[in-house]
Amino acid sequence: MTSVLVLGAGSVAPPLVRYLLEQGNINVTVASRTVSKAERIIDRHPNGVPETLTMDMDEKLEDLISKHDVSVSLLPFEHHTKVARLCIKHKKHMVTTSYVSPEMRELDGPAKEAGVIILNEFGLDPGIDHMSAMKIIHEVEAKGGKILSFRSTTGALQAFEANNNPFGYKFSWAPKGVLLASKNPSKWLEGGQIKEYPGEQLFENYTIIDVPGVGAFENYPNRDSVPYKDIYGLEDAHTVYRGTFRMTGWCETMRNVVALGWLGEEPMEGFSGATYADVTRHLIGASPDADAEKATIDFLRLKPYATVIKRLEWLGLFSDKPLPADRNTPIDYLNVISLERMELGEGERDMVVMFHEFLAAYPDGREQRITSTLLDFGIPDGDTSIARTVGLPAAIGVKMILQRSITEPGVHVPVTKNIYEPVMAELETVGIKFIERYE
Repeated sequence: MTSVLVLGAGSVAPPLVRYLLEQGNINVTVASRTVSKAERIIDRHPNGVPETLTMDMDEKLEDLISKHDVSVSLLPFEHHTKVARLCIKHKKHMVTTSYVSPEMRELDGPAKEAGVIILNEFGLDPGIDHMSAMKIIHEVEAKGGKILSFRSTTGALQAFEANNNPFGYKFSWAPKGVLLASKNPSKWLEGGQIKEYPGEQLFENYTIIDVPGVGAFENYPNRDSVPYKDIYGLEDAHTVYRGTFRMTGWCETMRNVVALGWLGEEPMEGFSGATYADVTRHLIGASPDADAEKATIDFLRLKPYATVIKRLEWLGLFSDKPLPADRNTPIDYLNVISLERMELGEGERDMVVMFHEFLAAYPDGREQRITSTLLDFGIPDGDTSIARTVGLPAAIGVKMILQRSITEPGVHVPVTKNIYEPVMAELETVGIKFIERYE
């Protein structure tokens, strides 16, 4: 029997753990700060073991890693390199669903020396986005063509029938992750020119696009797209863009949330309030006895009937709702109230929309537009789409390491044919399938 250590028991862990246990020849240990979460995921499976683990339990973490063939880190991204160093030390393999950090990239040499495979970006976005894009890119190249333009956008959203709150958004994964991503600067290649904006201008640079057969969404840039020109081998491309989908209205609202300071990650100096309205007043420099809504209208220079104001009121940012006692920063206060008001409800589905657009050119002078679309829905009161599309690729990656389908040591992302082809083929068997159109 082989063995796998899963670090973390969050929302994407259940389908991953279930997949590995269903293989029948893999022992799976799930280590979590809250052991009851691990126990629920394992569900008394004879090959599953729950463990209590916090990231300050260094000796236990190292002991667990040393006793398992592969470790899957579903921890916050800042812990991945700590896990990776221990995997290299004990010559054990590793899988994550997160972006490769500079610190992780520096471990490529040590991992190769130790014969250790570290698969990163093995989830949805990043992950399935790479694999599905490279499939088309390699097909074009095999016909002698080249990619002139590449655009790729993904959205983890509520299904249309569950789109029933003023924000047009419900959380199917960690709210703080969504909020933190709202602060990222953006950079991409457009028509041969670099476009670049700081985080506070992220939501000022969106477009509305139609995804055929799905609907219209806001599309704003996702982090730094420029490196993907090299990562994907797009040496002839004049446009390389990666974006995020949201329902219409999100960008304008979040731009104003940013302007108010609600995404601040530090305790507020001199703050002594007790309610959400108190935080709003403090952030905009209003007096403690001011009407929070009116002060916000004046601060943002909006009309009282502006949709943004109605959304902030609905969320509770002008209310006398008490602040959670165990939090002390604006973003953490916002995280709590957002989850209370915008959580996916009982019986509701989420959906994942991924849309690639390619412009290809061929030696005979012909140009071709190619689109590749994924539309996937969660299972009501079961696995969410985001959990399936993040957790299952990682689980398949683990299986491929254990079966020696992947053997090259080092730090990898899934952009090579020997990796993405079997993963995509298996995902199709569970309904995670792209529709490709050639014009």
